[in-house]
Amino acid sequence: MTLAFRFGTVGSPIGTPKKPGGSVGAIQFSQSIGLDTMELGWVQSVRVSVETCAAIRETASVGDVAISVHAPYFINLNANDEEWPKSRQRLMDAAHYGNLAGATDIIFHPGSYFEQPAAEVLKVAIPRLAGCVEELRAAGNPVTLRPETMGKSAMLGSLEDTLEMAKTIPGVLPCLDFAHLHARPGDGSVNSYDEWSALLEGYGKALGAAALKELHIHLSGIEYGPKGEKNHLPVAESDLKLKDLFRALKNFGAGGRILCESPEMEADALLMKKIWGEISS
Repeated sequence: MTLAFRFGTVGSPIGTPKKPGGSVGAIQFSQSIGLDTMELGWVQSVRVSVETCAAIRETASVGDVAISVHAPYFINLNANDEEWPKSRQRLMDAAHYGNLAGATDIIFHPGSYFEQPAAEVLKVAIPRLAGCVEELRAAGNPVTLRPETMGKSAMLGSLEDTLEMAKTIPGVLPCLDFAHLHARPGDGSVNSYDEWSALLEGYGKALGAAALKELHIHLSGIEYGPKGEKNHLPVAESDLKLKDLFRALKNFGAGGRILCESPEMEADALLMKKIWGEISS
């Protein structure tokens, strides 16, 4: 049977061999161990040639590995007027070269509130993001921009923030980081079947039932405190109730991609694939 979700890693799997190495080697290695999606980790900067992008696209196409990109961390939709052009350029570079590399989705951290109310920040963030999509479409670039749900309450990127961006701008959809959503409140909540179900119901109401079939999910164990996320953990070392989450995803008919960000990347990605196979069958 075909699984409703593809499974893979954010960044190259740990076991990627030295040769051919790079993203091409990482895609080939992913496919060889039973993973069928990968997120290129361009998190420091976008330094990739057109030739390398062509090789990534070709390798992924031959191996049927779906590609996305994690854009540089230094993007902030709420940056001041002086900083915003640099932030914007990082996102646009990730989208331009990502598209050349065959990526369909560009994941990015939306930024910081700088202690302003979310509603005020969104008045700045949404027009800026809409301008990015407009420019990409004018250039014939079809990628989906995905603001990620963030693990700290001080960061722009609550579920509500990302849904608001997606509802307002065609071509924008959330990247649902369920570990972040669990960590963000800081109190151990958002970790039960009922809470996940309520979240998915809200997602479907906001963006339509079809959007639940094309989820882009980040997943790992997570350590957190009162202010939210501290760091990612292996699934086995965390309190994240993975089976409850997967049951909720199954019951909402969800599908798409699940990308693992655990320190034990491909091992946990394969564990997730196995558990999903058991729960969804």
